[in-house]
Amino acid sequence: MSDLHVIFGTGPVGKSAMRELLRLGQRVRMINRSGNRSTVPQEVEVIGSDAYDEAANIRITQGATAIYQCAQPEYHQWEGNFPRLQSAIMNAAAANGAKFIVCDNLYMYGETNGEPISETSPVNPHTKKGKIRKAMAEAVMDAHKSGKVKVAVGRASNFFGPEDSITGNLIFYPALAGKSPNALGRLDMPHTFSYAPDFGKALATLGTAGDKALGQVWHIPNAPPVSQSQFLDALSKAIGKPVKPMVAGPFLMSVLGLFNPVMKETVEMMYEWQKPFVVDSRKFENAFSMRATPLAQAMSESVAWFRSHPKPEKH
Repeated sequence: MSDLHVIFGTGPVGKSAMRELLRLGQRVRMINRSGNRSTVPQEVEVIGSDAYDEAANIRITQGATAIYQCAQPEYHQWEGNFPRLQSAIMNAAAANGAKFIVCDNLYMYGETNGEPISETSPVNPHTKKGKIRKAMAEAVMDAHKSGKVKVAVGRASNFFGPEDSITGNLIFYPALAGKSPNALGRLDMPHTFSYAPDFGKALATLGTAGDKALGQVWHIPNAPPVSQSQFLDALSKAIGKPVKPMVAGPFLMSVLGLFNPVMKETVEMMYEWQKPFVVDSRKFENAFSMRATPLAQAMSESVAWFRSHPKPEKH
């Protein structure tokens, strides 16, 4: 059996999966549009390619035992693009007989009214992006059931961590600069936060676990839920000084969305920050004996990374 694993996307989750696969002694190839290595180790091959090009995907994934979809379009460009991207990568996995490991989120479950979300929770999206994710999830599971390709799906909550530009720009860089980190909705509601390195490690686990991972959805291990106030307290302790957040509610996000397409797309997801948003990840934890990184450690590691990688200046 081949030991080659191909990861589409060189963001924080893809790189975390890469590091775990290297730790396990596997060969890794990473695909992004530019071919830029960034912080990818020299022993990892990086290929610049258009992931929407199915023929190119088939060619550059030949010989792979597993293919990981950790790439996605810009947040405001999901409609029409994200399903097409997934299909082009999944069809390459099918053509080459490789496992298809999907990096997914929780949007398809929709509003749960504070009930914990497990893999058996009803899939009932009420948002545009939730409906897109639902259709994509159904497509990959249908492909698995038909025998077209072997699939495993890893789902995470809102994640943070080293190299994550979104939480970096909204939370970590402002806090490190003595400014207000951003928060959404209510600060007192329990919320499950995923840690990007745990997400990547979990995906690598699914790709190397053999048949027992296949044909299933898995919620990746998460630390216990905390309120945003508690999350920011952990940030304050890691930085060594207090932080005072700038809080945006649904109305303010709607106004900001008039000028920013990403914020416009965030408005429909505000329900996650208005009520308890708690994820049950016991299935994965019990099956693979993996536990999430404790919040204090995850926060310290994140702060250390952003502190050592200052925000690039705008020119």
